[in-house]
Amino acid sequence: MQHLRNTVILVLFAVLSLNAQSKWTADKSHSKVQFTVTHLIISEVTGQFKSFDINVQSSKDDFSDAKIDFSADIASINTDNEKRDAHLKSDDFFNAEKFPKMTFKGKSFNKIDEKNYKLVGDLTIRDVTKEVTLDVIYNGTIQAWGQSRAGFKIKGEINRFDYNLKWNTLMEAGGAVVSKTVYITIDLELQKSK
Repeated sequence: MQHLRNTVILVLFAVLSLNAQSKWTADKSHSKVQFTVTHLIISEVTGQFKSFDINVQSSKDDFSDAKIDFSADIASINTDNEKRDAHLKSDDFFNAEKFPKMTFKGKSFNKIDEKNYKLVGDLTIRDVTKEVTLDVIYNGTIQAWGQSRAGFKIKGEINRFDYNLKWNTLMEAGGAVVSKTVYITIDLELQKSK
């Protein structure tokens, strides 16, 4: 009877180990959350969120079952122009006081080939939540400084008007001062925490 109990415990332990979720967080000194908009039709302005958190859980080495949660502090927006940053934090755009966080909750992370994935999830800006699809390049996983580290590049685009970021001024020559399309680029280095 003791032998049977030990066998059952070993089998349960093995099953739990196989299904164990590894936890990953961003190495923020090697990660960046950026956005780009077209300005005056002829140039681009790039900014970033300096304060953000990302948590990833996965039981597979290729991350194909990853569960992803992300948030960024709106007040940390930085476009290298204090006046523009203050405008972006105002109710014309993000309203950082009323809506201090932008969030993304992943719904699926589908592997297309060895390096390419499609990430689908709900993006919430202000009080609007919409499903978005992002392209992800997985650059691999290595061991460095006693930790597993994984690298990703994430790209996508959204229509800012969909999220009530509706400030708009038209130029005399036609076209908007700031484009409605926002391009997202995230360079991400994850470190395994469990």
